[in-house]
Amino acid sequence: MNKAIYIATSEKNCGKSIVTLGLMSMLINKTAKVGYFRPIVEDFDEENMDNHIETVINHFGLDISYQDAYAITKSKLIKKKNKGKIGEVIDLIIEKYKRLEERFDFILVEGTSFTGEGTAIELDINVLIAKNLGIPTIIIGSGIEKTLDELVDSLYLIYDSFKVKEVEVLAVIANKVQPENLELVTAGLKKSLPDNVLINAIPIILSLNNPTIQEIVKVLDAKVLFGAAFLNNQIGSFSIGAMQLRNYLLNLRDNALVITPGDRADIILGALQANESINYPSISGIVLTGNIVPEDSILKLIEGLSTVVPIIAVEGGTYLISNKIGDIKPKIYADNKHKIQTSIDTFERYVDVDSLTEKFIKFEAEGMTPKMFQYNLVKRAKQHRKHIVLPEGNDDRIIIAAARLLAMDVVDISIIGDKKQIENKVAELGLTFDFSKVSIINPRKSDHYDDYVNTYYELRKEKKMTLEIAKDLMEDGSYFGTMMVYKGDADGMVSGAAHTTQHTILPALQFIKTKPNSTVVSSIFFMCLEDRVSIFGDCAINPNPTAEQLAEIAISSADSSLAFGIEPKIAMLSYSSGSSGKGDEVDKVRAATEIVRQKRPDLKIEGPIQYDAAVDLEVGQSKMPNSEVAGHASVLIFPDLNTGNNTYKAVQRETGALAIGPMLQGLNKPVNDLSRGCTVDDIINTVVITAIQAQGL
Repeated sequence: MNKAIYIATSEKNCGKSIVTLGLMSMLINKTAKVGYFRPIVEDFDEENMDNHIETVINHFGLDISYQDAYAITKSKLIKKKNKGKIGEVIDLIIEKYKRLEERFDFILVEGTSFTGEGTAIELDINVLIAKNLGIPTIIIGSGIEKTLDELVDSLYLIYDSFKVKEVEVLAVIANKVQPENLELVTAGLKKSLPDNVLINAIPIILSLNNPTIQEIVKVLDAKVLFGAAFLNNQIGSFSIGAMQLRNYLLNLRDNALVITPGDRADIILGALQANESINYPSISGIVLTGNIVPEDSILKLIEGLSTVVPIIAVEGGTYLISNKIGDIKPKIYADNKHKIQTSIDTFERYVDVDSLTEKFIKFEAEGMTPKMFQYNLVKRAKQHRKHIVLPEGNDDRIIIAAARLLAMDVVDISIIGDKKQIENKVAELGLTFDFSKVSIINPRKSDHYDDYVNTYYELRKEKKMTLEIAKDLMEDGSYFGTMMVYKGDADGMVSGAAHTTQHTILPALQFIKTKPNSTVVSSIFFMCLEDRVSIFGDCAINPNPTAEQLAEIAISSADSSLAFGIEPKIAMLSYSSGSSGKGDEVDKVRAATEIVRQKRPDLKIEGPIQYDAAVDLEVGQSKMPNSEVAGHASVLIFPDLNTGNNTYKAVQRETGALAIGPMLQGLNKPVNDLSRGCTVDDIINTVVITAIQAQGL
């Protein structure tokens, strides 16, 4: 079964609690451990926690603390958004969600409620959260005060908002529909929405749409005179007692709330008597207005009755109080077992639970958002901590990146350079830097220097290497760092911020060498686009690979894709799609595609194919309608370095995409090259992926 579902609404007061409670009940009956998460909650104080969280946790006995069940309050969210830091909010939400994901088989994620400040941005925020968590959605809308067309249009608009961002919508539920219109609403929604979306309609349930006596007491700060044990009585209707008793009794309805001035003893006693009579409906309670309490003789009479409903006294006139009560939006509290059970029963009666369960089971998320990808990278690097060496200790960016990596506590670090110079640089940059947690190495002064020199000499003496040359080279940070990796004194190396690609890779090719099944070292970039992560290869190493080399690059890139949690769908890029193109270059791509198919029939691959057909679904279906890769490509293999390097840089600059890499493939141990124009973030990301490579992936 899929790991989670996101509940989203189109507006406030949609009756989301019915769906939340119904789904929780359904899931608990089908799944061993169910969790609950609200990414964003209304502001609260210690005495008034979020009611949704409190109700779900307490009623279902979930093993979740209140603090773990939400990520951020709405006011903090708005402040972050105003400062342009919405990415930090998404990072926090992902982090807290993933902690729950580790503990539970399934998580019910409940979106915002469209109340208070910030409602204008809530739909976009909910779409963004669901997209970054990679989970499907159930959409709920309210039929209150809407025509059929208005209800259908509003639900289609929110459905479209999620689908545009490629968030799968499993079901759409129209709630609070007049009972006689259920079939009409269902038919209308089915005409507007795709066949694969489950459509259900739930009628308005008066006992759920009206508040309880307890809610009125809280909102109006009422004084409870009688019936404190029955404050959870559900109100079915409102009835103002202003006429004479003989006429008023004719207007009573089931579970009516009687609202009358506190000095109308006739209405009070008549309503109580009607409650006991088999000839009249029961009442849910009595509200006494005007801050008037009945006389002692009347109170004594009430005390002697065999059945007493809640009677409360409030300040304010009857008209004002009636309006205030009418404005109260009902909630479901943990102690109102009747209301909770009514919600669950209603959900089970009107929602196709079996079909919904089947959709949960069949759903498979496609792609991965950049935020989730980066979170997973850091998490995986921390699971099996590795030691990474940074040879360029004289570069400010390396020092800043090392400081941040130490703060993240994700890897062990060695920096090659002069300790005094690095200490001065740290002070100059104003960094917090724990020198006790990092090893700073001057190659010439290292205890390993002589051993490394001799090892390098023995490995290269047949290539006319001398001890003197070996000594000179081993003073170079790139050679010394690579030897640390070769000898097992470090797990991986990241260099190139201040040196050429050749300077970084040459030592690795000389003595780390390629894996037994590899004939070529290649590179990939993880291109973190707005809503997905794609792999581009080779964009840094091989100028003009042969068909055989191109095939090997594709296979290595697919294996890297799998290792980093991205399903590989390989597009072998060229200037034409399918069989239409002619020429040496397109023939090379066609031949490479066939080699991959022969060697790895398990991989999904298409080629030759143009870039637009590979990544755009509409173009892909038009040019290659029978392809399972066209429009869905996640691994894009370029025919040569000129095309690949220019394309990745163009995409990076024009779209603002984050390019993580290059990550080298094919070496026995991980050594990765930085661009000389790299940022601090580039260094950090490359260190993290190098650490993951070193775990044996």
